Amino acid sequence: MLDQDTIDTLCQTSVAPAQNLIDGASCPASDGAVMEVISPVDGSVLTTMPRSTAADAERAIMAARTAFDDGRWCSMAPAARKKIMYRWAELIEQYALELAVLGVRNNGTEIGMALKAEPLGAAQTIRYYAEALDKVYGEIAPTAEGTLGMIHKTPVGVVGAIIPWNFPLMIGAWKLGPALAAGCTVVVKPPETASLTLIRIAELALEAGLPAGVLNVVTGEGAVVGAAISESMHVDVLTFTGSGTTGRRLMEASARSNMKRVYLELGGKSPNVVFADAPDLAQAAKVSAAGIFRNSGQVCIAGSRLLVERSVQAEFTAALLEAMNAMTVGNPLDLGTAAGAINSEHQLNQNLAFLEEARAQGRTVHGGARILQDTGGFYMAPAIVEDVSPKDRLFREEVFGPVLAITPFDTEEEAISLANGTEFGLASAVWTSNLSRAHRMIAKLQAGVVHVNTYGGADGTVPLGGVKQSGNGHDKSLHAMEKFFDLKTAWIAL
Repeated sequence: MLDQDTIDTLCQTSVAPAQNLIDGASCPASDGAVMEVISPVDGSVLTTMPRSTAADAERAIMAARTAFDDGRWCSMAPAARKKIMYRWAELIEQYALELAVLGVRNNGTEIGMALKAEPLGAAQTIRYYAEALDKVYGEIAPTAEGTLGMIHKTPVGVVGAIIPWNFPLMIGAWKLGPALAAGCTVVVKPPETASLTLIRIAELALEAGLPAGVLNVVTGEGAVVGAAISESMHVDVLTFTGSGTTGRRLMEASARSNMKRVYLELGGKSPNVVFADAPDLAQAAKVSAAGIFRNSGQVCIAGSRLLVERSVQAEFTAALLEAMNAMTVGNPLDLGTAAGAINSEHQLNQNLAFLEEARAQGRTVHGGARILQDTGGFYMAPAIVEDVSPKDRLFREEVFGPVLAITPFDTEEEAISLANGTEFGLASAVWTSNLSRAHRMIAKLQAGVVHVNTYGGADGTVPLGGVKQSGNGHDKSLHAMEKFFDLKTAWIAL
């Protein structure tokens, strides 16, 4: 059980300067350059980390290349690899609270959510893939007598993983777990504004027995370190969660280099569709508010577009406002906080700019002011914007902040058209008591995830991936391992 006194004590712990982890050893950038780590909680300098060079990234890549080619991990008996990954998950759980507090100080997520989603979620994911690694089999093809056709699943090689700042451990584990279970080696580029916990769990992986060079972490700027990984001739697969702009650059880098496979999760503008026959409108409003305002809206699948049947628009908007106003925004290390800090001042200003534009267009905006400036941190009251038009930028573009756009509809067909009316297709939801309508919506919504009478909560047994410009490939579930295998055919004359 979380205890405020323990959290407060951990908050007072000084954070040592972070280091890269390359070939099993902690090391600074090759030229000694560092970046300040600014805490969004109070705007203070938390510590420093290496501002690594392209040469640092290349050294990590070659360590991973050597570790893969000599088979120190992929040729290890599956039972032995499983034991190491289990031990790694246990260590993450052992240090879960310390990791959660460190992560909150680094990226601003409220502590209750951070503990569950980050270290505990990461440990659960790593354990899931540890359990799976010796249960993924090759195949025997149906052939004529005298011929044996075999399909081997072989690890693809070196994986480059570029991780976002909102949930670095959770999303990092979604990539590291299946990649390592498949037998690959990995180079991680953590986010500039949330690197500390990823470095720490990589150190715990070494403690668990992961061989040197199998997992490497290089911090620094995306334009330098991320670019070096994406352009390397020695990286076989690139997996990335982040913006569409960066995703496009990674695909271009793949084409310029070795045509490495690139798997992208590029965010969304997820529609949350509420029909008048929703089973419980009050509950739907409460869940919908959490679906956009938890972690200050900094969630890839956040239900940022509320499409509500016009006959219940006023009632539902009132319930949403009540739920929003009941949320406590503040210090994310306080157990009474429901929504914490915005990750950076840049992100905060971007959020506020969307609201300024909505006001200029004559939209009704509830909330949305910058608050708690006296703390030095980056805080924003959640916002609801009414009667947003499909032509508005707020309807079409991802804010990645606590901003909910409401648009009414009159018919099921109009709801589907509005829901699919963006370039994104990551997540969605529908609230209805009509079973047939629910299935029609599941079939017609262009999204990788469709929630019915809920929002969020899908666990690691099901895949997460987008359609349209929300990306390709899938994280979570056994399907995530497919990204990290090559299929090799053996055709044998007997």
